[in-house]
Amino acid sequence: MYHFLSGYTAKVAGTEKGVTELEATLTCFGAPFMPRHPAEYGNLLRDLIAKHNVDCWLVNTGWTSGAYGIGHRMPIKATRALLASALSGELKKVETRVDPNFGFAVPVAVEGVDSKILDPRSTWSDASEYDAQAKKLVAMFITNFAKFEDHVDHTVRAAAPSANIAAE
Repeated sequence: MYHFLSGYTAKVAGTEKGVTELEATLTCFGAPFMPRHPAEYGNLLRDLIAKHNVDCWLVNTGWTSGAYGIGHRMPIKATRALLASALSGELKKVETRVDPNFGFAVPVAVEGVDSKILDPRSTWSDASEYDAQAKKLVAMFITNFAKFEDHVDHTVRAAAPSANIAAE
């Protein structure tokens, strides 16, 4: 529910009129088309996930290996392999690690995926640049989610990244 409400995406030059450089945006997916507060739809999503015991995965289909202009798009082969693994149920059987910035479980290795991609910090040539960008992203998520905090319960707020990470 937290990530449904946060809805991170980025506008990339060449894909949208008037965009000349990468522009990160955080908005609830579909919010402009929702007549009620997005948290109501988030609650519905959470209830349906629980009722039907659904596994949910976040898949980076965007950027890897450095900042925009330095790194590159996520390889489509990796995206396809991750989706196939999730759909087959294999992904829930793999070893995971906890992402230090967002606190969610990340696979350590998945068949057909370069394991380095699963640890984004290791794909950047300068780890300190990755750390700075990750802290900036965490701060963006925290700031963006403030508008939803009064509409969600403590379990959703607990899924948010820690302000301590952004402040470090």
